[in-house]
Amino acid sequence: MAMLSELKELFRNANAVCFDVDSTVITEEGIDELAKICGVGNTVAEMTRRAMGGSLTFKAALTERLALIRPSRQQVEALISNHPPKLTKGIKELVQRLHERNVQVFLISGGFRCIVENVARRLNIPLTNVFANKLKFYFNGEYAGFDESQPTAESGGKGKVIGLLKERFGFRKLVMIGDGATDMEACPPADGFIGFGGNAVRQQVKEKATWYITDFDELLRELDRDNCKLIHNNIYF
Repeated sequence: MAMLSELKELFRNANAVCFDVDSTVITEEGIDELAKICGVGNTVAEMTRRAMGGSLTFKAALTERLALIRPSRQQVEALISNHPPKLTKGIKELVQRLHERNVQVFLISGGFRCIVENVARRLNIPLTNVFANKLKFYFNGEYAGFDESQPTAESGGKGKVIGLLKERFGFRKLVMIGDGATDMEACPPADGFIGFGGNAVRQQVKEKATWYITDFDELLRELDRDNCKLIHNNIYF
């Protein structure tokens, strides 16, 4: 496992950063918000807590929750329109800073693409850099399941996506940032993992992550520290 100083250096020099979305880039769990709209909020929230703690396989947890929620297309559209996902403080500035440094930013989520795309647009992240699960609907808008062929529908799916990204683009310094066990499991193949507890604390992640943060300002300060070094070097050397 990388030492903290090595992980910070990796982050400052990363050529790709992948973010989890629910409880990381946004303050809530999208599936829990959808469950509230569908009238089963409390039950599904408890399922989500168990899933994030790693006590169920991801696919089993997703299947179980969606079987209870059974969201229609109209309910999903109402959620996005009336209760758009709330961005976590500092994420917009962080993504902008990474883009300014020519760092590729990806959203890799076990949530739903229709919700994650809304987040990506607000952060100026290309939709081609979004990896998430796809809900399926019948012609009348009723719930018809989810696309089980997506890598994000499987346990270890985030790691599979990261492996494909590294193979396709040749990234050698890729960092994953997220709150849950599925995010931590994606390293490796990610070169580094940063645990995030600003919205929800997953004890397993807090205890095992080499670098655990509770706000994105810490990452912004780390990038500023790197800029200060560059200015210092340009002036004095």
